[in-house]
Amino acid sequence: MTPIRIVVIDDSAFMRKIITDMLSSDYRIEVVAAARNGRDGLQKIQEHKPDVVTLDVEMPVMDGITALQHIMKLIPTPVIMLSSATKEGTSKTVQAISEGAVEFITKPTGVNSIDIAQIKEMIITKVIVASQAKLVKKSPLKENGSVTDTAVLRRYSKSIVTIGASTGGPKALQRVLTDLPSNIPASLLIVQHMPPGFTKSLAERLDKIADIHIKEASHGEFINEGTAYIAPGNYHMKLKTVGTAHAVELTQENPRNGHRPAVDVLFESLAKVEKVNKISAVLTGMGNDGSHGINDLKESDPESIIIAEAEESSVVYGMPKAAVRTNHVNHIVHLHQVGDTITKLVNRSRGT
Repeated sequence: MTPIRIVVIDDSAFMRKIITDMLSSDYRIEVVAAARNGRDGLQKIQEHKPDVVTLDVEMPVMDGITALQHIMKLIPTPVIMLSSATKEGTSKTVQAISEGAVEFITKPTGVNSIDIAQIKEMIITKVIVASQAKLVKKSPLKENGSVTDTAVLRRYSKSIVTIGASTGGPKALQRVLTDLPSNIPASLLIVQHMPPGFTKSLAERLDKIADIHIKEASHGEFINEGTAYIAPGNYHMKLKTVGTAHAVELTQENPRNGHRPAVDVLFESLAKVEKVNKISAVLTGMGNDGSHGINDLKESDPESIIIAEAEESSVVYGMPKAAVRTNHVNHIVHLHQVGDTITKLVNRSRGT
């Protein structure tokens, strides 16, 4: 087995050693170079052509965001960002993963930096996943989502769209949500696997660039059309029926599939909602989160519509693949077509 070749970029000599030691402890990984800033890192990347790069967000000479932009332009390589959990750190990290970074890891907040050893298993797992990520993707032959299957949505007065994503999700969500019209007659609920703080930064960033309103969900709030609600990190998000309206319910029940929030929890709660048009989409991500929820949706309401992102555009074709294997997916579409497909399905449910 050929080891996964890594370049580590961090301005702290201590952190470079800690990260290098953690990664080198796994026989599947080889750290081929380390760099002290973005400029130095770019040279090392061009010299060694690694499989994965770990990149600190805050650095002198050339920071992580600028370095990432150069990497994606000059020599596209899967990048894992290392960031702080501060508001500025979360904002910059969300910017980075929206601009092409595959994953991120939060640095420990304790004074004793040796605590970073606690993330050893996480960083090794994310490096292995990142090494399998696809960055160069072909565009679809046509830019419109094809709505040609025989499934027919009931024409209820309300439509609810649920979306699940993980690795590569923030960039995918950016594409999908910015493709939706401001007057889309549907409410959207989204689970993106992320820790606390980062989901709020993601919602704020997406809200600035999309025509629809996007926010981090709050417990008990009623959902509105033309608005997307992103589940907060460390909270499952469910839909709750209140009279003729629907509200968000946030819980800290046990993680599912190793995640909280989990896509399955959201999809399963939608399965229990009655007299609404249901559309659910599974985007790029590792694992099978969402597949159990899809089974529940189709069992309770066979007219639910399920969309899976196509393999050709998925950064990691794990969650969409698991969705397809349920044999309940109505549409398998390129990322560039997901937003348009959702819009057409919602409009079709209204008879427009």
